[in-house]
Amino acid sequence: MAVPTIRPQFLCFFLFLAVTAVHSRFLSSSTENPSSDPVSDGVHDGGWNQTSPYYHLLLKSEEPVVTESCEQSYGFMPCTTTALGNFFLIIVYGYLMFLAATYLSNGSELLLEILGPGIVGGLFLPALGALPDAMLIMVSGLSGSVETAQSQVSVGMGLLAGSTVMLLTLIWGTCILVGKCDIRESDSIAIDGQDTKGMHLTASGVSTDIWTCYAARIMAISVIPFVIVQFPQMIHSTAGRQVAVLIGLVVSVSMLISYCLYQVFQPWVQRRRLAFAKHKHVISGILKHLKQRSLGRLLDDDGEPDREVIRKLFGTIDQDKDNYVSAAELKALIIGITFEEINFDRDDAVAKVMSDFDSSLDAKIDENEFVHGITKWLNEAKRAGSGTAPDAGPRTMKFINDYHMQTKREHTLLGAEQETEQSDEVIEEVENPRWISFKAVLMLMLGTAIAGAFADPLVDAVDNFSAATSIPTFFISFIALPLATNSSEAVSAIIFATRKKFRTASLTFSELYGAVTMNNVLCLSVFLAIVYIRGLVWDFSSEVLVILIVCLVMGAFASFRTTFPLWTASIAFLLYPFSLALVYVLDYVFGWS
Repeated sequence: MAVPTIRPQFLCFFLFLAVTAVHSRFLSSSTENPSSDPVSDGVHDGGWNQTSPYYHLLLKSEEPVVTESCEQSYGFMPCTTTALGNFFLIIVYGYLMFLAATYLSNGSELLLEILGPGIVGGLFLPALGALPDAMLIMVSGLSGSVETAQSQVSVGMGLLAGSTVMLLTLIWGTCILVGKCDIRESDSIAIDGQDTKGMHLTASGVSTDIWTCYAARIMAISVIPFVIVQFPQMIHSTAGRQVAVLIGLVVSVSMLISYCLYQVFQPWVQRRRLAFAKHKHVISGILKHLKQRSLGRLLDDDGEPDREVIRKLFGTIDQDKDNYVSAAELKALIIGITFEEINFDRDDAVAKVMSDFDSSLDAKIDENEFVHGITKWLNEAKRAGSGTAPDAGPRTMKFINDYHMQTKREHTLLGAEQETEQSDEVIEEVENPRWISFKAVLMLMLGTAIAGAFADPLVDAVDNFSAATSIPTFFISFIALPLATNSSEAVSAIIFATRKKFRTASLTFSELYGAVTMNNVLCLSVFLAIVYIRGLVWDFSSEVLVILIVCLVMGAFASFRTTFPLWTASIAFLLYPFSLALVYVLDYVFGWS
């Protein structure tokens, strides 16, 4: 019979509770029961005589000493008023929040393994990832009276801003550094697993798919509720602030629902886009093949499709000379073409080409349909090219080659390689799904319970540490708390990036942008709901400005490019100290707060 073992983190946790409980009990007893015995001179048992010249000095010495006291969370959690003690509490409670985030992450992955993507991947996983942050924000605004909540709500805003800034600066830049590969000159895409350029600022970097660009754009759009709430202060108006908070809350919740629905339906949209990209690549491959086989030029002297040459090509494809190209003959043509690094279903490609050409719907292509179809393809290739009118000479081959390379790059950026890798992997059935499901639910419940139990003590420890050190709570929560609540996501992202593959890089940066989006919609929704319900004052101009700058700069940066050379990491790293300095200058030099 196996002997059950106790995990080290739980043993440390219980030892911490025992030691700090005894320590806090000792502090409270010494504060509440100070010694009040009179000082004796050894002669008069009753103490000092009123005629003594030292009597008034004795009275001053016997005045009660005013000591600061701390309020224990839940009436039994340890607390202290010293800076070192609260620093220790922040570390311990922060580790417990990290543990909660880890359990939520692991439980979510197990649940995804059982139930698959869709509702789980689109609704539950993003919300569970932001749950620790949301709980800390919630308890920071629900603590005690309105005055107490107003003073502690800056902890929630510091966490919200700190999480966003840390993910988009320190973690983003680190992923570029550890995931860099050599950038291919022909199409400016990083080569999987090849890292020979070292720390070259332009020839080494990371590439992602086009869906990662869409995730970055959604992240940039998600800052709209911040602008709405901040609008009255932007126009220096004190009226309508609560209305602006309510409007921002409605917009934030609406964007949260829309984002979750997008996550649910994104796989279907992605498959449709990828199928269309493959069809375009088949078109470009057929055009390139026909040009090589053509008995003349595909374009005439005016740069228009040469119908006579196209008719001759029809005769070479019509092998049985019945004046029709059948599906079998079309498939033989496609099989004979080499499509570089592109995997697709030949039968599906034949069906799509047939649907492009067969206007009579008789399941075969006559000469006029073939000429019309090839002419349409050539015109599409010209429009997608450089925009200059091609001539009948070598430029004919050039614009077809350019169109072929363009469709190949589009195919790659849509994540086709990711789909190929997934199809090549051996898919194993989950063993004992009941136990895995039970384990996943247990981890999710445990993570939620830990986050809910220790969020309030962590906020109190931050507030007490701020009072003991005179450091504003915003800066403490901005720097320290994201290390606890986002460490699991950060470590996972960095580990994924070290694999140095196009697929894992796309997943890594998509997860970072998704986490920031959930901060901007879910966590902000919780924050605005608390501000509106409790009637708190929205006075976070500098913090909102930092969030806007970082999200818009990195969002614009990642929305319109798919390859990030090594020099881009320096921009991300510089934004972190810039954010801290900007808040300090605006709040304590210009007096914004």
